[in-house]
Amino acid sequence: IWAFVAYTDAQSGVDDKIAIAVAQAKEEKGNDDEAKFAERAKQPTLTFTAPDDYCGLTFQYPKTWSVYESEQITNGGDFKAYLNPGVVPPISATQQFALRVAIEQKDYDNVLAQYSNLVQKGDLKQSTFSSQGKQGARLTGNFSKNIRGDAVIFRCRDKTITVQTDADTFKSDFESVSRTIDFNS
Repeated sequence: IWAFVAYTDAQSGVDDKIAIAVAQAKEEKGNDDEAKFAERAKQPTLTFTAPDDYCGLTFQYPKTWSVYESEQITNGGDFKAYLNPGVVPPISATQQFALRVAIEQKDYDNVLAQYSNLVQKGDLKQSTFSSQGKQGARLTGNFSKNIRGDAVIFRCRDKTITVQTDADTFKSDFESVSRTIDFNS
């Protein structure tokens, strides 16, 4: 009787372990399939194009993202655009976006100097970056309390182009986008 009870307990334990392993495998497969579908849903990409007066910046971004150009630039000024999956949230300094685009009428060196304190403190890491033959700088790390991501900065005539992601969640998308950045020098 004792051996039969031990056998029955062991058998039900094995059956439970098999059921748990099968459920975990199905969940992992479902998560894997969902991630693949999300990546496929972003294809084909769309082309972002800034006005010709603002270097004619272009890059490819996922078709599931929305674009908002924040300001009408009829009399000069800075060009700003925000890209985010689905709907672009209200614009604020603390709001995280998948991608921020700024084409400022500032000198390239002055824009980089804005980040020098963060680089010296170690919050940001600065390196060189190249896309489509255009050379620039790349910043990675904490831009502020709420903003942690990457930015690439390019010189374009009398303007400076900054393309930035605000969260590590969008890092793989940012890598894809940043490889397609091109503009008229």
